Amino acid sequence: MRFDAKQLKEMSKSVRAHALNAVRAAGSGHVGIILDAAEIITTIYANFLRRGRDKFVLSAGHGSALLYSVLKLAGYNIGDLESFRKIGGLPGHPEFGIDGVMATTGPLGQGIGNAIGMALAEKIRGTDGFVYCLCSDGDLMEGVAAEAVSFAGRYKLNNLVLVWDDNGISIDGTALTDLNMAERMKAAGWNVASIPGNDFNKINRVLQKSCDSQLPTFVIAKNVIGAGSSLAGSAAAHGFALSDSEMMRLIEKNISQSGDDLWTKVAHEATAKYVLNIPTIKVDEVAVPGSDKAMSTRELSGMYLQSLISAGASLVGGSADLGANTGAKVKASIDILPDSFKGNYINYGVREHAMGAIMNGLAASGIRPYGSTFLVFSDYMKPAIRLAALSGLPVIYVFSHDSIAVGPDGPTHQPVEQLPSLRLIPNLNVYRPCNGAEVAYAWQAAISDNKRPSAIILSRQKFEQIETPKNENISCGAYVIYPATSKRVRVTIIATGSEVPLAVSVAKKLGPAVQVVSMPSVADFRKQDKSYKNKILVGFVVAIEAAATAPWFEFADAVVGIDSFGSSGDGNQVYSAFGFDTDAIVRDIMKKLK
Repeated sequence: MRFDAKQLKEMSKSVRAHALNAVRAAGSGHVGIILDAAEIITTIYANFLRRGRDKFVLSAGHGSALLYSVLKLAGYNIGDLESFRKIGGLPGHPEFGIDGVMATTGPLGQGIGNAIGMALAEKIRGTDGFVYCLCSDGDLMEGVAAEAVSFAGRYKLNNLVLVWDDNGISIDGTALTDLNMAERMKAAGWNVASIPGNDFNKINRVLQKSCDSQLPTFVIAKNVIGAGSSLAGSAAAHGFALSDSEMMRLIEKNISQSGDDLWTKVAHEATAKYVLNIPTIKVDEVAVPGSDKAMSTRELSGMYLQSLISAGASLVGGSADLGANTGAKVKASIDILPDSFKGNYINYGVREHAMGAIMNGLAASGIRPYGSTFLVFSDYMKPAIRLAALSGLPVIYVFSHDSIAVGPDGPTHQPVEQLPSLRLIPNLNVYRPCNGAEVAYAWQAAISDNKRPSAIILSRQKFEQIETPKNENISCGAYVIYPATSKRVRVTIIATGSEVPLAVSVAKKLGPAVQVVSMPSVADFRKQDKSYKNKILVGFVVAIEAAATAPWFEFADAVVGIDSFGSSGDGNQVYSAFGFDTDAIVRDIMKKLK
């Protein structure tokens, strides 16, 4: 059923009253958006959102109380609104996993990218699902939003409606949004409409018209922040600045039993519930790539990925304009295009941050995405990676060109701190393989984990392939790849990725009492019991990795790494110049053993 303007007014009053009460109970929150955007969110949920088919994303995540209020009234199982911002209760910004919350938002701009990913997911599946997103001035100022908006326009995602709560105010005062957002959105390939944000009839009409659009729709909803309060139109209205007596007055003014009753009808008529269905991908029959010659791990990864997709793995890949360089675009990749969404590969363009946010939307819709770029550019997408980890979304990141051995492109393209910084993100799997068996392990672990994102770190340069002994279990995260030949182990060298053959070279020169441990996953190794750790980390422990040194002192007595920026030059020469040289490392270890 559709509700008329009179009914929607009462329903929006109920939404506003319950949201304000939640903020008042918490003693903190954001009042301004509750007072100026209740009409928009009410109309979407009451008249347009088909539960189980359509999605809503609150990119302006500071308005979480507004979203929780609507969800509670519409019959979603979210618990007590008065638990808002309390330990164990409803979080201060929306978090994926709460019934009806489609995306973890709050860091501005991310929700726009998530919504675009969700709209793209519906296109890939060939459904009629629509995605609605409410954003703020702050969202549209963020670079990730601009990247994502241009992507959506190029792909003509006409199942997407982005509503801008255009109140002209941000925390510091006048919002510094683009001078002409309407023209910018038109230039990006969107339909644009402008309406008063409190006019139910016009909100209804513009949302109905968007259903027949050939392009994504951008709705400029003109509003007054904190409407109806003493701080209306001011920056102070954004947060929690109203007196308790005024809060109570506003709550009482908006209490509507008829509004509550109308929402009960919405809740009773809901016949479907959105259930996230993440596909399980079988990898048992996929061959492990191997080679007797020097190879880069990006090549090995591409070989394994080709086998995965050819075997029917339901993955949707993509790259920020570097698919051929990272090994992420293979022969089995079929481009997804604006006029054909039946492929399995997305060309994101040079939009790393948007790629991360869009992949979060894809994963939240049950699609298994992977996306690639150079490791140094993971910094551009770090906020989206963090939110994937916080949300438990199984996104896969393929990061190649993993060290100073990149060479001639110089320190701007040579990652140093990126690898350890990724390992610091909670709930993110990080793998740096050294051979075909470890590449297969990384991919298998990544696609088998439905509750965490994974980053697979790969080399550009070719290097000697050290074979994993058949009796060793890579899934422990670390294992002895080159055993000592004497009964007593005097030195253990830990290495990852391209430093493993270097470590083996060092071990051979140091003598029979030295073993090498390959550690493709630090996190998986941490999970092992003390006896296993003590079994393989024997004697004087040295870690070798072409990255920042500090984290390795968790396991090692000494570390060979790099704590400065790199340099331009031949990759092998740069590698050697910064201490990744067999003879130099042998001399250093021998000094420490004296």
